[in-house]
Amino acid sequence: MITDMYFQDISFEALEALVNFVYTSEISINSDNVQSLLFAASILQMDSVCYACQRFMTQLLTTKNCLLIRQFAEQHNCVDLLNSSDDFAVDHFIELRELDEFKQIAFPHLRDLIRRSDLKITSEEQVFETVIEWMEANPCERKQHLPELLSLVRLPQLNMQYLVENVRQNSMIKESRECTDLVSEALFVMLSPLKGTPLPIGAAINDEGGGQYAAGTSLSIPRPLSPSSQALRSRPRKSVAGVIFCAGGRGTGGDPFRSVEAFDCRLNRWISICEMTQQRRHVGVVSALGKLFAIGGHDGMQHLASAEMLDPREGVGWRRVAPMRTCRRGIAAAALDGAIYAVGGLDDTTCFSIVERYDIESNTWSDVAPMNVRRGGVGVSALGKFLFAVGGNDGSSSLDSCERYDPVLDKWKLVAKMTNRRAGAGVCVLDGALYALGGFDDNSPLCTCERYDPHTDTWTQLANMTFSRGGVGVASMGGLVYAIGGHDGQRYLNTVEAYDPVTNSWTPVTDIKDCRAGAGVAWADCSVDDLLRPFQTDSAYAPSGDTVVLLQWLLQWLTQSGRVVQVVRLNVPVIYRTA
Repeated sequence: MITDMYFQDISFEALEALVNFVYTSEISINSDNVQSLLFAASILQMDSVCYACQRFMTQLLTTKNCLLIRQFAEQHNCVDLLNSSDDFAVDHFIELRELDEFKQIAFPHLRDLIRRSDLKITSEEQVFETVIEWMEANPCERKQHLPELLSLVRLPQLNMQYLVENVRQNSMIKESRECTDLVSEALFVMLSPLKGTPLPIGAAINDEGGGQYAAGTSLSIPRPLSPSSQALRSRPRKSVAGVIFCAGGRGTGGDPFRSVEAFDCRLNRWISICEMTQQRRHVGVVSALGKLFAIGGHDGMQHLASAEMLDPREGVGWRRVAPMRTCRRGIAAAALDGAIYAVGGLDDTTCFSIVERYDIESNTWSDVAPMNVRRGGVGVSALGKFLFAVGGNDGSSSLDSCERYDPVLDKWKLVAKMTNRRAGAGVCVLDGALYALGGFDDNSPLCTCERYDPHTDTWTQLANMTFSRGGVGVASMGGLVYAIGGHDGQRYLNTVEAYDPVTNSWTPVTDIKDCRAGAGVAWADCSVDDLLRPFQTDSAYAPSGDTVVLLQWLLQWLTQSGRVVQVVRLNVPVIYRTA
């Protein structure tokens, strides 16, 4: 019979607290004893105490102790704490990379951080510079890791001049064939007409002086590269991918919305931001020069010519700008060369072929050449040097015709027809191609999708959406095409799905908060952080008047400031009390 047990390295105080916990189901955890308790509880396999300690330490994370807490978690196999530390590091990567101790982290740790799509940065240059600084801290021992680390830097997202002058000329990169292949791949993707698409094996280009390189510069990919890895490197990280806005539309109640939602792709969530000044359904929404514009539509009583603008970085809400010359709904808007074009639309009597051009600087509208065909419920997007108008309804039937506007010639020209007739379709551009999704034919809403190649003037059918979506909102972001809301023939939708051109497949995304069709959807080059503080109205981001929410916020503050003791009881909720 065993009469004595020896617990090496476990402090008396920790063991006493754990024994008392066995009998009382209660244990006090604070910043002074949490590490010794977690260590002892791990050895004794007391999972409930381990979980409580890890949760408590997660609340103590700062940029100064994050790396140490992660090291402790790794040493004691605390998976939850390890994951929480990594999540914190991802959110605070910019501050952490400035610390001297960050240059001493292990290769697997750095690799796992920079491979994450949700790494919070302001530019991909920060990731590249972090890799180089980490390499330079111990070049002899770390040289072998450079190719793998560089493969996790999204080189096509760098500024081209920076890639050529800083990355390509780096001495460590020039010494590695694998690294130079990655740089060549990035340059190829940047110069490809369909940027972001997988490269053919053995592909090569030769710039004869027409670009930013010396004449005769050869960029080749001599070995097969994974198309999936290649596509991932071509996509921006979620923190710099921008924001998709969904504004207006109408739902089951019938009245148009003023509400606006914005998609945070890092956390896969929709947030409510400040409402427009006016209700608008079948509204044209477009982003230009960092600002968001909502144009025309219908307010439930009348057709609108009014327009308004939101600057996400100012935080002052929507402001009225000059109205169009024509009141209309079912309008489409797109930006080209710094100007905004309001295309087509309809009122109660006719569909329009008219096109108006808005000069942002002078705040004035002017007429440009009308389309060849009247198009209400048209889809419009800018691609290259042209504006493309897709489908719509001419007053008698849905259309499969498309046309292209040349602003230099002020002239529209018909291009290849779609494979389906579509009115109220969603249209956007991704990687040099034009996408047309959903909409209505003369009988029902559509789930079909197709893509237009401007170089071959052809349309290609793609995988169908999960839902039929008439009046769908569409935008591209981060290498994906998003289909938002719409009407399936029976009900308004709040579902969202994303199309991946690499896999030709659709994946569900978090639903918008309101079921809506006829909303204006657009991508803008801004960040969610720009939106949260100035005019955020969603209670998820600030304590509300509700007592419970306020108490939770207060307790979190007390915990982070080290003024709280955590009490854990078996089979009952966690209780907090002040020390």
